[in-house]
Amino acid sequence: MIRSLARAAALAVTLPLAAAAQTDDVTTFTLDNGMEVVVVEDHRVPVVQHMVWYRAGSADEPIGSSGVAHFLEHLLFKATDDMEAGELSATVAANGGRDNAFTSYDYTAYFQRVAADRLGLMMEMEADRMRDIRLTEADIATERQVILEERNQRTENNPRALFGEQLNAAQYLNHRYGVPIIGWRHEMETLDMEDALSFYRTYYAPNNAILVVTGDVDPEEVRALAETHYGAIPANTDLPPRVRSQEPPQTAERRLTFRDARVAQPYLQRSYLAPERDSGDQKTAAALYLLAQLLGGGQTSYLNQKLQFDSNTVVYAGAFYRGTSLDDTTFDLIVVPAEGVSLQEAEEAMDRAVADFLSEGVNQEDLDRIKMQLRAEQIYERDDVDRIGNRYGRALASGLRVEDVQAWPELVQNVSGEQIIAAGRAALRPEVSVTGWLMRDEEVTQ
Repeated sequence: MIRSLARAAALAVTLPLAAAAQTDDVTTFTLDNGMEVVVVEDHRVPVVQHMVWYRAGSADEPIGSSGVAHFLEHLLFKATDDMEAGELSATVAANGGRDNAFTSYDYTAYFQRVAADRLGLMMEMEADRMRDIRLTEADIATERQVILEERNQRTENNPRALFGEQLNAAQYLNHRYGVPIIGWRHEMETLDMEDALSFYRTYYAPNNAILVVTGDVDPEEVRALAETHYGAIPANTDLPPRVRSQEPPQTAERRLTFRDARVAQPYLQRSYLAPERDSGDQKTAAALYLLAQLLGGGQTSYLNQKLQFDSNTVVYAGAFYRGTSLDDTTFDLIVVPAEGVSLQEAEEAMDRAVADFLSEGVNQEDLDRIKMQLRAEQIYERDDVDRIGNRYGRALASGLRVEDVQAWPELVQNVSGEQIIAAGRAALRPEVSVTGWLMRDEEVTQ
């Protein structure tokens, strides 16, 4: 009787999730000037999120000008031909909304979340700063100091951030992913008006942008508004192809030790160069995504069970895979040793556990549970216009298509345990890895 009730409860959970896992209501079109538009409808709440994504991030910066993509993001909140400095954000707030922007390796994005009937106003203001920004030398000096202070707060004052920068720089021998998004301090200090305007004139154009509108909208109304506000902006006919320096074959494992007196908790991190999600070819990425969940996706993951609960070797273990990337990404492992356990001992235990996992194979019950959790997360995400907009914008700005985004959830569900192990064996190779130890000044390495 108890078993029957348990099975009935499981079906009650599974069936609604399966029924709800439907494809987003997406409409796409391209304006005559080359601007791509993605509209995702959700009419449950009269709210809309308006996002403009530029296919230009820190990995697209000229050599010697690291940080200029993020610097320009700050400067776009200054004056334009039609707005005073700060007017855009003030207008959004006055209309009960919120706005912000962010820069990553492969893109820079600007967004506003407001009542649905304010969409036209958002487009009008965003289109204005796409083409008509007006900067002064005072703006340059002020915002350069702002980003330097941001680096102080987020990086210089944080040993973990400094450690992460060094690990990343060691991982990428030739690619711009090895340069921090915020920039190297000595190059940030020299950023000037010409650096900012050169990046702006090159990349901030409709044919290098993706408009993503999510929420209570009608696609034809969005089209009409987009043609009115963005359609009048000419394309940049000199937009350069998105060609980057690529990684040479990596044939030697690397190690680094970062010491800092401010370190509260020593830990080790290992990153492996790994393939990203590619348009029309996402199966390996889906397997690596599930591998990260199985190895270190939570307290019930393999590494945590083996190292934290079974042997008391670590107090935390995690695995991470960032698949949405234009070029090769990384698969990362992190372990934090328990009291009295050295970094060397923790690393050896981690290596044994990973080898055991690849040897034993995937536990099907664990895989089924994780797939169910991921399907639930996908459904809950549909209630958040911000998460939906980010999912599409981030993917399209990184070389994927709408079809790839929509195919991803089912691809993940169809990955087998054997495919996960095969992807793990191919990716977790010493010669493409960097292992870093973060420790206090006084600690020894052995």
